[in-house]
Amino acid sequence: MASLLIVFHSRTGGTEQMAKAAAKAAGEETDVILKRADETEPEDVLAADGYIFAAPENLAALSGVMKDFFDRCYYPVLGKAEGRPYAQMVCAGSDGENAVRQTARIAKGWRLKMVQEPIIICTHAQSEAEILADKTIPETDLETCRELGAAMGAGLSMGVF
Repeated sequence: MASLLIVFHSRTGGTEQMAKAAAKAAGEETDVILKRADETEPEDVLAADGYIFAAPENLAALSGVMKDFFDRCYYPVLGKAEGRPYAQMVCAGSDGENAVRQTARIAKGWRLKMVQEPIIICTHAQSEAEILADKTIPETDLETCRELGAAMGAGLSMGVF
């Protein structure tokens, strides 16, 4: 059976909720490995058939922990995962577009194939207190994450990607 690796980082819980929603839905179709970015190694990436990268936006960029995952894994994976499908999700306070662009550029370097449009869930957190507070992602947004997970799982299971 094909496997989907979902790599995520979450400091305030928003991205973790998104990743878990996608994982649960994908798990109905394929094997799912849900791993925190700081615990994911190149071997994990190479063992999977497809990916969802889920990260918060921090200071208008990809979170440092997620960037560290890509920094540690980039060269060991380079040239060994080409053509594998991926999707991404970003939990943002206001925009999220730059985090999406950064992930897409890294995935392009790995020669991965984007098979779902990126999801940006905006929490509208603007003050220090709002930014640092634990997040609760609305059910409608979690449903969007589940739909992405289900599509990734089904595509891998059917060999569409």
